[in-house]
Amino acid sequence: MLNAIFWSGGCARHELSDTLEFSRSKTNALAAGLLEQGLLDEVGLQLSRGGRRPETLRIDSQMGVVIGVDIGATSLDLALLRPDLSVVAKHSQTADVQLGPGPIMSRLRTLIPAMLAENGIAPEDVLSVGIGVPGPVNFAVGQLVNPPLMPGWDSFSIRDDIREVTSAPVFVDNDVNLMALGVLWRQHRQIQDFLIIKVGTGIGCGIVCHGELYRGASGSAGDIGHICVDPEGPVCRCGNRGCVEAMAAAPAIVEMAVEAAQSGRSPILAEKLKAKGRLEAIDVGAASRAGDAASDAIIARSGHLIGQMLAALVNFYNPSHVFVGGGVSGIGPMFLAAIRQSVSQRSLALSTRHLEITYAPLRNEEGLIGAGVLAMREALRIGSVAV
Repeated sequence: MLNAIFWSGGCARHELSDTLEFSRSKTNALAAGLLEQGLLDEVGLQLSRGGRRPETLRIDSQMGVVIGVDIGATSLDLALLRPDLSVVAKHSQTADVQLGPGPIMSRLRTLIPAMLAENGIAPEDVLSVGIGVPGPVNFAVGQLVNPPLMPGWDSFSIRDDIREVTSAPVFVDNDVNLMALGVLWRQHRQIQDFLIIKVGTGIGCGIVCHGELYRGASGSAGDIGHICVDPEGPVCRCGNRGCVEAMAAAPAIVEMAVEAAQSGRSPILAEKLKAKGRLEAIDVGAASRAGDAASDAIIARSGHLIGQMLAALVNFYNPSHVFVGGGVSGIGPMFLAAIRQSVSQRSLALSTRHLEITYAPLRNEEGLIGAGVLAMREALRIGSVAV
């Protein structure tokens, strides 16, 4: 019942009865017991459907907090979240995962106790911790497995390291899987079959099938960044040639931007490069909005290559939605338009008849919210939720 209420975001007793296929009397008795234990709260009346207005049941926000952590390739985000995933406190800072686990984990071991203390939260009030990382994860043991973006992290036990500062259960998953959980929770599981693509330093995919996250046999499902789009393309960090990540993710966009600036094809990018000494993907987006043709071409090329790869996934999986997120997704509308055009041209008519390709609904917070969803879902599953 707690799980059903969590995913619904709050619902009435008769809705619970229908969802769980319980009798009304059984539902009322269970709800009364959970209210008495302080695990549920009544948070307001719903609209009447001809009789007495039903009360909305929600997981009690005072039962504790979950900790959500999003370790990105170039950033570290941490949030304390209530059981309804409203944010108590949030912290963000730049980070470099390529330096290995030492610096990142040291920061986390300092930040977690500090944030709890600053917000008057006792360590024993932490229900669980959810952590997202930009690499393939063996979910059963919470360890990364040969992550291309994270040298030095292979088989490192993030779970054991975090246990130095909290006794709460810790769960680790690929960052795009957590984005998928975030979308699934935001949509109250109304969308059952979708893909979410994260385009940043790397490219990954979260897969939801029949309303459940799909990880594959060993946890590597969705590692689409290393699908080949050009056998003669550049060498990828994985060692193969022509991976879509090597040709269309943020580093490839920056490389194309630097070339356009130095060759004189883009005076705007040349000016930015001279002023800053480097370029970022957001500079390409800004130049495109200023009317720079070379930046338009870079964005379109990246979008088309990603769309080429996505078309194969759409033909294979036939999702109802494809959500696009990650830092590069904000580079400009031309990026999403190029993805849509390429998917439409290369996919079967039936697979795209009702397909919607759009931005991820949570945008900049999808990783943290997804980490909170993982933490809360697993806390409910293993029974660590208590008064």
